[in-house]
Amino acid sequence: MFTKTDYAGNSVEQYSMLGKQLNALLEGEKNQIANLSNASALLNQFLDRINWVGFYLMENGELVLGPFQGLPACVRIPVGRGVCGTTVAKQETMVVADVHAFPGHIACDAASQSEIVIPLIKNGEVIGVLDIDSPEKNRFSSEDQAGLEGFVQILMKHI
Repeated sequence: MFTKTDYAGNSVEQYSMLGKQLNALLEGEKNQIANLSNASALLNQFLDRINWVGFYLMENGELVLGPFQGLPACVRIPVGRGVCGTTVAKQETMVVADVHAFPGHIACDAASQSEIVIPLIKNGEVIGVLDIDSPEKNRFSSEDQAGLEGFVQILMKHI
């Protein structure tokens, strides 16, 4: 049974606790949709100052909306388009301090001001992305990036 935790300490310690929670939450479950659903719910309760968190999964050469927390979202994103599609094309995390300054940004929620997108890589291929939006500009720090990339590494052991 999941119980909400008060995350004490610095951000490294907080992300470490989050990773332990994720690992325990997903232990023994192999269903991808169930695991992505619980991962997005866990991030939604952990992160403050966000308005959307979820996953897009590769299907027939494009990203398709997967489990998420937040307002309804864009369903399909071509590779190379927007922050999510660019993340797939580059196969690297993208942190965007001001989404309105990002060429080709896809605005699913007008309230979003900044974004971090982390690729989900399995056997050398991008199978999807973790996408997190914030209504604040410059919301995601290098510590967030490192912590969320660690979160994705743990998640991928269960996908």
